Amino acid sequence: MLSRTILRSINQSRSLYSIRCYSTGSNIRFTKEHEWIRLDQDVGTVGITDHAQKELGDIVYVDLPKVGATFKKSSAVATVESTKAASDIYSPVSGIIVDVNKDLESAPELINEGPLDKGWIFKLKLTDKSEFDTLLSKADYDKIAENH
Repeated sequence: MLSRTILRSINQSRSLYSIRCYSTGSNIRFTKEHEWIRLDQDVGTVGITDHAQKELGDIVYVDLPKVGATFKKSSAVATVESTKAASDIYSPVSGIIVDVNKDLESAPELINEGPLDKGWIFKLKLTDKSEFDTLLSKADYDKIAENH
């Protein structure tokens, strides 16, 4: 019985470890405003960082953008409301919204539970891929987050 519990704990730790490692790949970048974007060809998936969700506290509402809307880099795209504050979510790059995480409409706490995976907010097709390269690496973002 004890060995099954230990094994389950190890497997859960491995899952958590793989999620954390996932965020350090070359296809993910960060902003100073605490958004992340994961690039898959010319589509970026965007959300807020673990640091941001911890600072905001319990997320209670997300105002999602409309599919088809066009945004410039650094434009306010969505709003996240928590028990502490409301915060605009900015587009890390210029693009056209191609998908939104509809699960957040009924379960905004997904952002707290998994900001780098199930808590993604929107996907956009990049109109200028070079903007992605100007964003922060994980190491550079971590330095900024440490100072907040």
